[in-house]
Amino acid sequence: MTGGPRVALAFHPGSGRGAAARLAGAVATRLRPHVARLDIVEGARQRLDAARDAGLDVLVVVGGDGSAHQAVQFCADTPVALGLIPSGTGNDLARALDVPTDPAAAVDALIDAFRTGRRRRFDLGKAGDTWFGTVLCSGFDAAVNDRANRLRWPRGPRRYDVAIAAELASFRAREVRIATDTDEVTLPAMLVAVGNTSWYGAGIPVCPGADPADGLLEVTVVGRAGSRELVRVLPRLRTGRHVEHAAVTTLQARTVEVAEVGSRAGDGRGPWPVFADGDPLGTLPVSISCVPQALTVLA
Repeated sequence: MTGGPRVALAFHPGSGRGAAARLAGAVATRLRPHVARLDIVEGARQRLDAARDAGLDVLVVVGGDGSAHQAVQFCADTPVALGLIPSGTGNDLARALDVPTDPAAAVDALIDAFRTGRRRRFDLGKAGDTWFGTVLCSGFDAAVNDRANRLRWPRGPRRYDVAIAAELASFRAREVRIATDTDEVTLPAMLVAVGNTSWYGAGIPVCPGADPADGLLEVTVVGRAGSRELVRVLPRLRTGRHVEHAAVTTLQARTVEVAEVGSRAGDGRGPWPVFADGDPLGTLPVSISCVPQALTVLA
């Protein structure tokens, strides 16, 4: 086929416990008749850069949120459109962009977008030089993620169970300052989440009012809570009803700065870690902005 877009199909061999690698060949077979060129890229940014230098219209990623996060870094603020074939454990960016969760249906949607030329533009969050499509977080959930990443045992989801139990026993609220383009608040917090989209952690709507097409970020702050109260608040995250709790504050803004106030001696552990799209992004303080329509998506 001589017409159609020039496409790179990227996947990471370990994404989705090998699901991405198993899917990539079948996806390539489905896409090839509908594109002018198809480059297969296995987890190598240099090969993606080479494909872009040769002329690239679309980057299709087979994988989960980690792979999507890397693809966002590549496509953000460029003419290269992003296509997602979800095959990870979370798929939160795909969920937010209304991409079918079934890989076969996602491929059908991509082929239809190739045929019709249909594209959509979405906002992205940006912290320093790093773009994010879903949620940037700090506090309890980021500490759980950080602890789980450092555990050598147990493997799999049980690591997070152990990390949650450990953090519930030791985690303490800290005074944080949240400055936006319209407001500034200082308050004790257990968790701060800044959402470009609603979901993180495989479908938890931590920022339920976030809309990636409104030019705004949504900030969710869970205030001071003991371990028993935190245990009661956390299950509400699954439904988005945590925002109804008296300890929860929400804000909307174009720019957000989050910083700790005063001494960090409260729990004896250094500054809070920061994660964006589930990937580590240093520690507080952090400055975040919403960049409207920074990402083009085939949908």
